[in-house]
Amino acid sequence: MRMLVGLTATLFTVLTGVSPAASTKNPYEVTTENGRLLGAPNSDFSVVVFKNVPYAAPPTGKFRWEPPRRAQNWTGVRRADKFGAACLQTEAFGNLHLRGEQPSEDCLYLNVWVPSPIGKTKLPVIVWLYGGGFVTGDSSEPRYDGENLARKGVIVVIPNYRLGLFGFFAHPDLTKASPNKASGNYGLLDQVAALQWVARNIAAFGGDPQNVTLAGQSAGSFAVSALMASPLAQGLFQKAIGESGGFYPPLTSRADAEKAGEEFVKSTGTSSIEEMRNKSAAELLQAAAKYKGGFGFDCILDRYVLPIDPITVYRQGTQSHIPLLAGWNADEGKTSFLSSPQKTTAKSFAGMAHSRFGGDAAEFLKLYPADTDERAMRSAEELADDDFSGFSTWKWIEMHRKTGGSPVYEYQFEQVPTLKSGELVGSKHSDEIEYVFQTLNSRDGVLWTAKDHELSDMVSSYWVNFAKVGNPNLKGLPNWPKYNSADGFQVMHLSGGEIYASPEATRSRYEFLDSHTRNPTTP
Repeated sequence: MRMLVGLTATLFTVLTGVSPAASTKNPYEVTTENGRLLGAPNSDFSVVVFKNVPYAAPPTGKFRWEPPRRAQNWTGVRRADKFGAACLQTEAFGNLHLRGEQPSEDCLYLNVWVPSPIGKTKLPVIVWLYGGGFVTGDSSEPRYDGENLARKGVIVVIPNYRLGLFGFFAHPDLTKASPNKASGNYGLLDQVAALQWVARNIAAFGGDPQNVTLAGQSAGSFAVSALMASPLAQGLFQKAIGESGGFYPPLTSRADAEKAGEEFVKSTGTSSIEEMRNKSAAELLQAAAKYKGGFGFDCILDRYVLPIDPITVYRQGTQSHIPLLAGWNADEGKTSFLSSPQKTTAKSFAGMAHSRFGGDAAEFLKLYPADTDERAMRSAEELADDDFSGFSTWKWIEMHRKTGGSPVYEYQFEQVPTLKSGELVGSKHSDEIEYVFQTLNSRDGVLWTAKDHELSDMVSSYWVNFAKVGNPNLKGLPNWPKYNSADGFQVMHLSGGEIYASPEATRSRYEFLDSHTRNPTTP
């Protein structure tokens, strides 16, 4: 019996790093509004992670296509040491690496990485929204692991949010039945609910609910830009980080989204929302995968989460007036460009210019030259980068600079990973993620160098310091100037060769594209 007690005490000490005699409470336990949670320390006990924490009730059965509801209470201590299920999704991109359970409709959980010891200071918080075109993504992905950021003195929170058909389905009957007279954007409502959970609970983990940075990449970045414009999210975060994505151009109207919703219902052979809720999630997911190539559902102008188009909000200056750090990668659209079956020539590119820009084609071709086939290829790739996410991210940055009354920092990520295959794809969309999280080793097929690891340490330090004080600059790092006209619109170039700031070289291109993009009228 004494041996058993001794072994138990030893096991407790190994797992927690604390002798049972020194504490009557597990140092990795916190009490939230719904009950007690027991997290798990990392290998050196410097970070504690709480996995699969409910922030909302399951959106299943009659609650499918309803706003999120508060999570239910539990009794006793809930073990938070295993990742949960991803939200239901189609295999749109094929690069998802789950560490938890298989996708499920019951998925509104989040993960929290906390520096140890817990609760000793009021730490800044980063809430990260994953990308994936609003049709795929998961908080358990290895590249999003928050351990290394937490080591630098922040709490990292990554929630799941509903995707595709389950997260962005609009229909007139749903709108009519809603007390908010809106449908669609359930995924955005999940994100708001996660931020509200943070506001109510993060202090229990040692976090400061008044020092929250909302960050995201691709669709996650789009969501950050939209939530800055949403009255539902006002005051829930005090800083924003966007990587490769913005709300521009105008969103689909609710009326058009509802028509698409009616079309989808007919395609399933049903005639009512009740019948749709009675269908199995697997059957609906299969139908969604066939509808418009699996990309039939997206953020919309729902008149509730987004009462007016974000462009109008930013134009009026009524968005959240908070510091913004945002940018994109040097070769955002290169993958899609290289996969195109048609090779660009000087003649074909000029023809496209006249078709797209009419009488302004000559001005366009000054900015995107096509005097030779080789130059036309480079210009076509640059346009692909701009169309993919560069221009939309720039527009968000530019509008916030003008009306947001807060510091703005712009970057371009230019590091090109060395692939084991030898393929040259540039600094493509999403390549910066592992650098930001310092999770380079989570990605296969790359020959990481000392320069890669050094850059990752520096980039993550910029992000963390911005989350702490609203300014990325830190002693020992190259100076990152604000993005404003007085300083010549300085952009920070992030690469393993050199980190430096220089005036924005692409501004004239974006101003041209801006002048040829439809803007919504103020309602």
